[in-house]
Amino acid sequence: MAVNIDHVAGDLAEETAELRAVLAGLDPGDWERPTPSEGWAIRDQVSHLAYFDEQAVRSTTEPERFAAEARRLVETGELDPDKIAAQYRDMPAAELLTWFDTARAELIEVFGRLDPAVRVPWYGPPMSAVSSLTARLMETWAHGQDVFDTVGASRAPTARLRHVAHIGVRALPFSYLVRGLAVPEAPVWVELAAPDGQTWTWGPADAENAVRGPALDFCLLVTQRRHLDDLTLEVTGPVATEWTSFAQAFAGAPGPGRPPLS
Repeated sequence: MAVNIDHVAGDLAEETAELRAVLAGLDPGDWERPTPSEGWAIRDQVSHLAYFDEQAVRSTTEPERFAAEARRLVETGELDPDKIAAQYRDMPAAELLTWFDTARAELIEVFGRLDPAVRVPWYGPPMSAVSSLTARLMETWAHGQDVFDTVGASRAPTARLRHVAHIGVRALPFSYLVRGLAVPEAPVWVELAAPDGQTWTWGPADAENAVRGPALDFCLLVTQRRHLDDLTLEVTGPVATEWTSFAQAFAGAPGPGRPPLS
């Protein structure tokens, strides 16, 4: 999947605008409403995005210092999103929204000046600049899903989901490694029905292991926003079955996933 950093930045700006439109309409008390992410209110979803936007910028401006600190946090288990969220729970809603706006604008501006292929460190494996920016889009979509679910707002799937799906597929090895499991050698074919009627594919078409279904459902799975039982994905083969039981598109510790809705 060839990607252009300007295209990713534009899609990230659109994804941000869609989320921000919902946030701007909230009363201060709404920011305290609990989301489907256990223990997290809407404010925590937003502070998480703002905090890691700033860290993404640091990964480009101070890469060696950032990499050393990231290794320490991962190795000691201190990279705890719950603890990070707790640090900002006294921040007024208006100030939190301003922080998000400022951090996101700087992220897009800084990454827009980078060589898309330059490698930058992160809490998982190092990534190209364009992949790092794509990861911020994935995070925005995922945490935005929790906000939309909380306020009962609908969000139409768009072609931007391809970025989320791409990271989900590419993160298959990481999903295993972060759990101390050997990465399977057998490939997995992923075939997704895009919102505009196109078909997105990854992997060899003749693979014995496969995941097929709507792009939206796959993205909800790999961001751990829905349980597999609540999705209309067709999973074939032992590797695909195992992977879809814990797939995660995000860096950090193994995600706990979500229980079935029904």
